[in-house]
Amino acid sequence: MTKHFGRVMVEGQIHFVRWENGQVGLLRDNFLTNPDAPVTTWRALEEVKILPPVEPRTVLAVGRNYQAHAAELGNAVPSEPLFFLKQVGSVVGDGAPVRIPVDMGRIDFEGELVLVIGKSCSQLTTIEEAAQCIWGYTIGNDVTARDLQKKDGQWVRAKGYDTFAPLGPWVVSGLDVEDLRLVTTINHAVRQDGTTRHMIFKPADLVLRASQFMTLEPGDVIYTGTPEGIGPIKDGDLVQITIDGIGTLSNLIKTRDSLT
Repeated sequence: MTKHFGRVMVEGQIHFVRWENGQVGLLRDNFLTNPDAPVTTWRALEEVKILPPVEPRTVLAVGRNYQAHAAELGNAVPSEPLFFLKQVGSVVGDGAPVRIPVDMGRIDFEGELVLVIGKSCSQLTTIEEAAQCIWGYTIGNDVTARDLQKKDGQWVRAKGYDTFAPLGPWVVSGLDVEDLRLVTTINHAVRQDGTTRHMIFKPADLVLRASQFMTLEPGDVIYTGTPEGIGPIKDGDLVQITIDGIGTLSNLIKTRDSLT
């Protein structure tokens, strides 16, 4: 059975919540440590501000994890996961604007399934151990300054601008992610339509491999790569990424000087 959890702000206070039937239940405890925490009160979705569902210490991501996406950019499929980091300050929640720099050249969306770590793990030895470290899954947009990516070679600037890591709206436990449909729309027009079935390195494998060089902690996230169909975004665009069983992540694109 799947359950949807997250974080919201109500009257200036941050709460852990469970989402159910269009309402959010304020929890007495952090769902990462106590998924059975009781609901203290229910609020209508319109009464709360949705925040990123977790506060990661580390935002890890994987490049070229779908063969067709690698091909559309003229890249070879890596023989092992191509890990990179997005800085923690780039994380924003559902409904928050993505602020793109003026005169930055091409900036792309990349809709992705994102896994959430549930317990501390380091130097794991089996896929089974790694799978037990995954608490659940959410949706992410690996916003990328494509021209900077090509210019710099390494991807710190291209992937790391503030607001370049939308995340949410919920993190879902108990979800089978073997074959989930992922659809990205720009202003309600479909631009990306793929399935996690075509992922090269599966989630548990990514956790296993990542644990060899870093310690992952509860709340950390791994963006698992994007299917083919990525493309440019511009000021005023509404980017919506929908993954079966999780929901829809929506963010409006704003240039920095037009943000209100």
